[in-house]
Parts: sequence; structure tokens; C-alpha cells
Amino acid sequence: MRAGVTAVVAGLVAGGAVSAAGPLAQPEPPPVSDAAVRLVAYDSCPAALAGFRQAATPVVSAYGFAQQGRPSTDARTGAELNSPGAAGDRSIESKAPDQGHSTTNRHEAGADEPDLVKSDGKRLVSIVDGKLRVIDLASNKATGVLELPGGPATQLLTHGDRALVLTSGVSHAEPRSHPRGDWPAGSAKLVLVDLSGAPKTVGSLDVDGSYVDSRQVGGVARVVIRSMPKLKFAYPDGTLNAEAALRRNQDIVRDSAIGDWLPRYRLDGEAGTAEGQLVDCARVSHPAKFSGASMLTVLTLPLDKPLGNGDPVTVAADGNTVYGNEKSLYVADDQWPRAVPLRGGAEVAPEPQPRTQVHQFSVDGSAPPKYLASGSVPGALLNQYSLSEHNGNLRIATTTNRGGAQPRQVPDSQSAVTVLARQGDKLTEIGKLDGLGKGERIYAVRFFGDTAYVVTFRQTDPLYTVDLRDPRRPRAVGELKITGYSAYLHMAGPGKLIGVGQEASDQGRVLGTQVSLFDVSDQSNPRRLAQHHLPGAFSEAEFDPHAFLYWQQTGLLVLPVSRGWAAPRGDRPMPPAGGALVLRIGDGNVTQLGQVAHPQDRSAGSDATVRRSLVAAGSLWTISSAGIKRQDLTTLTDQSWLPFT
Repeated sequence: MRAGVTAVVAGLVAGGAVSAAGPLAQPEPPPVSDAAVRLVAYDSCPAALAGFRQAATPVVSAYGFAQQGRPSTDARTGAELNSPGAAGDRSIESKAPDQGHSTTNRHEAGADEPDLVKSDGKRLVSIVDGKLRVIDLASNKATGVLELPGGPATQLLTHGDRALVLTSGVSHAEPRSHPRGDWPAGSAKLVLVDLSGAPKTVGSLDVDGSYVDSRQVGGVARVVIRSMPKLKFAYPDGTLNAEAALRRNQDIVRDSAIGDWLPRYRLDGEAGTAEGQLVDCARVSHPAKFSGASMLTVLTLPLDKPLGNGDPVTVAADGNTVYGNEKSLYVADDQWPRAVPLRGGAEVAPEPQPRTQVHQFSVDGSAPPKYLASGSVPGALLNQYSLSEHNGNLRIATTTNRGGAQPRQVPDSQSAVTVLARQGDKLTEIGKLDGLGKGERIYAVRFFGDTAYVVTFRQTDPLYTVDLRDPRRPRAVGELKITGYSAYLHMAGPGKLIGVGQEASDQGRVLGTQVSLFDVSDQSNPRRLAQHHLPGAFSEAEFDPHAFLYWQQTGLLVLPVSRGWAAPRGDRPMPPAGGALVLRIGDGNVTQLGQVAHPQDRSAGSDATVRRSLVAAGSLWTISSAGIKRQDLTTLTDQSWLPFT
């Protein structure tokens, strides 16, 4: 079966050369044109090296590369995002196949996403405790445990009797300083595991860089890696002042070699070991204006074949968000304006006005991506659910925020839904709805076909319904204001929408996890039918929807829930710390069925916090680092407990 995949890489640095000859003012950043973000491939290594040097020289400072805006952050809270695949809303309802077991809660039905647990209904593969464990669900017995090379496992994809595991943590550090020839610490490591018998490693791939995210269509995985140049920059340290460090760093860029810029790899497989430069210079693309400080590489890995180097394609870009379906893969970044290096090594940051830039690629089957078009929109993404491809168009939900001039001033922010269409080699805006949630930020987005649901919040939660049937004229047709907010939205059948987030006071102070059931059958009049509130609680599903389980056949909803702070006396009892809340979603009500807690062996240092849940073999299964628990799907009666030892 032929599968098309489109990769969109966003967040390339815009802006021209900046002189380091003297202090600069803080002008309003100019808009980024499509021409500025159009990609061009280098035709040779000398051309690539010259391009990297030229692009990097204006942004080198006494401390290495000038900061290019903020780190990857959650647009709701401003907290740094360090976990791969941090998620938000989804563009098409995730419909599980008509089968007797649940699957990973995914953005699109046709594109699997990496997670901590995978199951085919008969076998469960878990990396919740950092080790790969295989559980036979019929007998509830472990059939194999594998210590993986490279450290604890953090992400997992499976296909048949193969598993692809990421075993290194995510790093968004500054460019590393290490002698040439030394393998850099913190590199991304992918491990291919054979599950046909006792699990065993059959190949591993180390890549210089940090893992961003991945998607899987059929048996082909697309893995996105972010890398940075390996330049040993100087810093003001008492022996060098800032101006001398700046001059030395400019010399380091000028004298750099191509190997200092491009990521390396090491492959250990059935045919032995191979290592070297990961990508050919001719397969590196760049926009008209960029910094050279970051690169994104997309690896293509068929899981039913021996592990290779991923047939890589690289773009001189940054990125932190991945969205994909069975035809497309988007890697996006909302690029904040970079600080400007001044004489003496100081930096001045412009007024923060983010812009999301998009590059579109197309590949066929297991072929590497091919560039198609580029575009950009103002504002910052929340997460992968801010992107949706539908009928050939790309819909993007973003928030622009100028911030308040005074500490307590209401931010001059608003949100928009923009529709882009490919016209030649450009992704061109054909429709836009802006002005949503003035003074607020997007907290959740969900696209379903020709409808979008957008949640914004500062003190109250407007839930907007957006009509996208005419992509050239998006319209806000309904609005519901309630206290609190939803951080994740999920369809619960025709005209019903589940929201998971936080209740809040009238002043916007969060009060604990809430689950809302909305009636959206009349888009012009969305209504909340029911609410379940746990004071002082939070759920992992609020920021990672992989932790969300909705079994539509029976209306079962399971959420990991933990205590965030003490609940007021007299409120309903909290689930055990790190337990799970089990609800039933009815036609117009939300009912608590019970709570799940895992036994904790404190002497062994096990963590009994429930991370995932699934339905298989007629039972409810919950998984923590301490073990896996099986319960009756209807009564929640305990059936078995398998400790991880």
C-alpha cells in the first residue's frame, strides 16, 4: 500500500544581517514574506559551509549564538516543554478501529503516535518504568524484560513483532562544547527490538541531536531530530572580556568546517557498525534567511526491515511540534524574534512577536521527503492540535501576544484561525478568522472536519465554535462562557464534546481538575450539560492526551489524577495520590464509577503513579512504574496485580 507523507518544518529564523558595530534600537520586527521562507537546497558541501558561515556570523555573540527567542514553551502557562510529543488538540476525531481493545489516543486515526504503552489486544508492551516489558494479556504474565542501551526508554512505536524505542532524553541545550571527534553526550538513540520471542535488540542508531517527535503510517516511522552546530565557543571568563570573546567566536564561525554544522550518526546493526556524517550536503535545504543555529532532520525508518540511517533529509530550521496523518507530517515551530548582539557581546531582545513559519514536503511510501511549498502566519502555536490538514488546506490556530506595558495590565493578545492553500511553491493565506479571546490565550483547539472548537482563557473560558465549511470565510458562530478551561477536547459521539482541564474562580484562579460534557449539536448555541470537579487535583491528560482513555462502547472515561494541592475541607474525597479517576459519560451526565490505586512498595522505591490505561481482553488495565493492574470493565472489581520487579 502506498502512503504519502508531507513534512512541514516551521520556525526558521527570519531577519537579515545585523552589524555588531554598535547598539541597535528595538524596531518592530518586519513581516516575514513567503519568499523569505522558501527553501533552496545546497548543491555542494562548499556551498553549504559558506551558507552556514554567512548566516551565523550576524547572530554570534560573546556567549555563542544570540538567543533566538524563548525556549519551547506551553502557550497557556509559559512553562518549558521538555517532553516529546507534548500534545494539545486534534484535527480529526480519533476513531479506534472496530475491535475489542483500545489503542493509543492519537491525533489522527491513520497516523500512530509514540507513547509509553502499546497493545494489539493480546500483548502489551510497556516502557513506563524505563525498561521494555512484554505482558501476555490472557495470562497477565510478563514474557520478557529488556534493559535497553543508552538509558531509560522514553518513547515507543510498534509494528507486528518489532518495536522502535527512543532511549535518550530530550535536550534543548545550547550548542555543546566538546573536542572534535568525541561523540557528543545526550544524542538521540533509537533502538529496534525484535518481539517475536524474548525481546532482543537487533539494531541501534545514535544521532547527534535531540529527539522532537515521530509518527508512524503502516509500518513506516518518521522520526524528527533537532541538532545544533558543534562549535567550541569562547565565553567571558576572566581571561577574556566580552568584546574579545565576541571576536574569537566570530573567528570560530569563519574557520568552521562542514562537520561542525551537520549532525553525525552511528549505526550498530546486523551488518556491523557504520558512522559518519548523517546527511549529504545536497540534501540540506535552507530558507533565504536563517541563523544556522539549529537543524531539523527527518528520518524514514521501515520497521519491518533492518535498521538503517533513516535516509535523512535536513533543513536549516528549528522546530518543536509534530502533527501528522496518513498522508502528511508537519514539524512546526513558532519562532520568536532573536536577541540582537551588540558591541561588547551584550544582547537586546526585540518586542516578542512570534511568527509560525511552515515548509511543506511530500514523500511517497518510504521515500525521503521532497520539498513542495512554504508559508507563514503570525502568532504562536499551542501544540500539535493547533494544526489540521483538511481537503488539501492547512488550518492553523495561533495566539499573538504583545504583553502588557505594566505588570498588571491585561495583555494585548488575541487568537486566530488561518487557512493556507498551496499555490505553486507557496502556502498562501486564503481565509482567516481573528479577534478570538481578546486579552486571552488559546488553551485548547480541536478540528473536526469543517468545524473547529477553540478554548481561550484568562479568567473565564470562552468555548468558540468556528464554521470552516467555506475555507475562505471562516466564521465564529457560537460562544460559551464558563469558569475554568478545557485543555483537551474529545468527541463523545454526534454533537457531544468532552473537555478535560481545570475549574477556576471568577478571578481565574485554578481550583482543580474538571471534566465537562458539552452539547455542540447546535453550533450557534454550545451548552455544557454536565461537570465533574476534583478540587486540588490535576491530570496528566491535561497536557498529554496519550494519558486520556475514552471507551465509547460503554462511555467509560479514565484519567490519571494526582493531588496538586490540599482540597478545601468538606469537598468530595480525592483519589489516592497518583491514582486514576473512572467516570461514565452519559447522554447528559458525567458519573463517577470509582477510583484506581496501585500498591506501592516504598522499600523498593517504586512509583505507583498511574500513567496509562487501556481496555483489552474484556478488562480495564492501568499501568504505573510499580506494575500493571487488571479490573472488571463494568464493576471495577480487582482481578489481578502484576508488580514490576
